[in-house]
Amino acid sequence: MKILAKIRFYWGSFIISFISAFIMIPAIMIFKKKKGTILHYLNRFIMFLMGGKAISEGEIDTTVDIFVMNHQGIVDIIGLEALQNNHIRWVAKKELFDAFWFGNLLRYGEMISLDRNSKSGFRKLIKDIRQSKMIYNRPVAIFPEGTRADNQKLKPFKQGTNVIAKKLELRVQPIVITGSKWILNEHIHTAHKGTVRYKFLPSIDVKDDEDWFEKVKVDMQKVIDDEFLNNHISR
Repeated sequence: MKILAKIRFYWGSFIISFISAFIMIPAIMIFKKKKGTILHYLNRFIMFLMGGKAISEGEIDTTVDIFVMNHQGIVDIIGLEALQNNHIRWVAKKELFDAFWFGNLLRYGEMISLDRNSKSGFRKLIKDIRQSKMIYNRPVAIFPEGTRADNQKLKPFKQGTNVIAKKLELRVQPIVITGSKWILNEHIHTAHKGTVRYKFLPSIDVKDDEDWFEKVKVDMQKVIDDEFLNNHISR
């Protein structure tokens, strides 16, 4: 079984790389006005080929400015893109934009680059998120942990998300993701058939709740713990 899980990991990695490089990037370059729909259908296709399925619990709020979610790996993104058809702008570290294939996907998809080692990077992030709201009318997706987690406990949330949400008076929806690491575990290089679950928590108008950031982390951890204890599903 371990050998099969290893084989499935390299198969999944190949599928993601091949479709991204040779189908997804050319498609969004040619059909610029259909980027959101293209990403939706191709990510559904990737999930299908990997033996994965994305399901939701709760209602996605199409009026929010930013989605805040926990992070385990690339399947988090693939599954959410497969699940809904919003034209999301993902916040990704600058190093990913420098990658040969995925960098082009991020650039042509008009995603948001974050330089975590530069003070000007935070100012640029504020500007990009403001433009997403005021000009592009596209929701932003961000991982406030700032990195991929390898266990059940949420890592400390970076305060940048809180500062920006308050400064721009954003409407936020938290999403709790469980099961994605089972589909493709980038830490130990294994993969399995399975289901990724996205639980959409109630939306928050940040200007009306000073302590929203701390409350969201607590609420998200409760969902993660409940899924693990009662349904044996890890995050």
